[in-house]
Amino acid sequence: MQKLFDEVNSLDKRCYEKFFLSEDLLMEHAASSMALYISENYLHLNSILIVCGSGNNGADGITLARLLHTKFNVKLFLASSPKSPISELQLKRVEALGLEIVDALSPADIIVDCLFGTGLNKPLNEDSINIINTLNSYDSIKIACDISSGINNIGQVESIAFEADITITMGALKTSLFTDLAKDYVGEIIVANLGVQRNLYEVESNKYLLEASDMKLPFRNKKNAHKGTYGHLNVIVGSKRGAGIIASKAAFGFGTGLLSVISKEDLDLPYHIMQTDTISENCTAIAMGMGLGKYDKEEIRKLLNTDIPKIIDADLFYDELICEFLDKEIVLTPHPKEFCSLLKLCKITDIDVTELQNNRFKYVEEFSKKYPKIVLLLKGANVIISQNEKLYVNTFGSAVLSKGGSGDVLSGLIGSLLAQKYKPLDAAISASLAHTLAARKYSKNNYSMIPSDLVEEIRRLWKQYQRITKLLCARNYSNKY
Repeated sequence: MQKLFDEVNSLDKRCYEKFFLSEDLLMEHAASSMALYISENYLHLNSILIVCGSGNNGADGITLARLLHTKFNVKLFLASSPKSPISELQLKRVEALGLEIVDALSPADIIVDCLFGTGLNKPLNEDSINIINTLNSYDSIKIACDISSGINNIGQVESIAFEADITITMGALKTSLFTDLAKDYVGEIIVANLGVQRNLYEVESNKYLLEASDMKLPFRNKKNAHKGTYGHLNVIVGSKRGAGIIASKAAFGFGTGLLSVISKEDLDLPYHIMQTDTISENCTAIAMGMGLGKYDKEEIRKLLNTDIPKIIDADLFYDELICEFLDKEIVLTPHPKEFCSLLKLCKITDIDVTELQNNRFKYVEEFSKKYPKIVLLLKGANVIISQNEKLYVNTFGSAVLSKGGSGDVLSGLIGSLLAQKYKPLDAAISASLAHTLAARKYSKNNYSMIPSDLVEEIRRLWKQYQRITKLLCARNYSNKY
């Protein structure tokens, strides 16, 4: 996993003070990293348009134009005049070369967005919106410097943002790149070297980007084993029985040795899944909440009071009963609407889904601070997992999973790992990665997957997959440049 940072100004300042690197040197290294990436990957193309704002992001772009001069047909567009001393200096350097500064936008093979970066702290004006709209309309390779213009420093998109194919971000990974709202705009993410290696540039953080190599699949390495060795998961099947059955099938395919569903109704189950009306004596984990519907509150309270590891989903996030048990190390897996309800029940805040999606990291941190034992998995385009004020982000999710039943599969996976004695946080991380990476392997199309397809893909995950996807992560969040 890699570190994430809410801001990097303090990291830049540390470079000035500890490593004696000036602002000018950091900017030169940032631009050199971008120039190297573009030269190595797109030298077969001819024209490049670099669009710059008035701040330091614009200064990065002006510097880049100088470094690519003669390698490409470079056109420099200044959306506004440079305002800082360093951007004025970079412009003088460019003018001395006789590089072309244009007064109108026009298509190019490559477009580099250097309008705002992470410094955007106010709504876009009409001129900026028009520029971004025009750039988005071009059939070009689109590269964002630091972050796509239109995304602010906490990852919000108010109206429009530059639709980047690649984002070359400076020094370290920022949380603003990994919000749900930013996901359609940032593209592939590359970290630019600023003259000091990332392990020296970065400091401690409470946020982490998960990689495929963080997935620990439940391979059976013991030869002297029996079905009881791998746990006994109990799945509570409610009135909407399909959800619990989907979770059960997913769990059994993910390694649990025994699985019993708890229901008072006769269910048509696969022969390898048992049914009972009480908790099994040798139960090692409980999965509950999926499709629960109408239920007896006292029976649920009794189940929640047991010391058995639990994963809780769906309907229980609308019942104040859940608040009685948030001092325990259990896994909660709400989607945004359910999490809004949970935040209200816990008297943290009363917000709607729009406000939550605009500030996902903020509200997950607030919940985690109040309930440090809970493992929270907030579903979304980018999954956030938290415990004890540490946050882990899984970015492998895709629209393939935006279907009923996908969350039930995830609950089953987590329950299966809990039954196999995974720690709650480890179970949530590995199950979430398996869930999203398996969906990526689905090959038919991105709209047709059903829960059984997802379960089959999860069953096909193999050990070598970790190495393959580690290479994918290295490419997507590279420090080469």
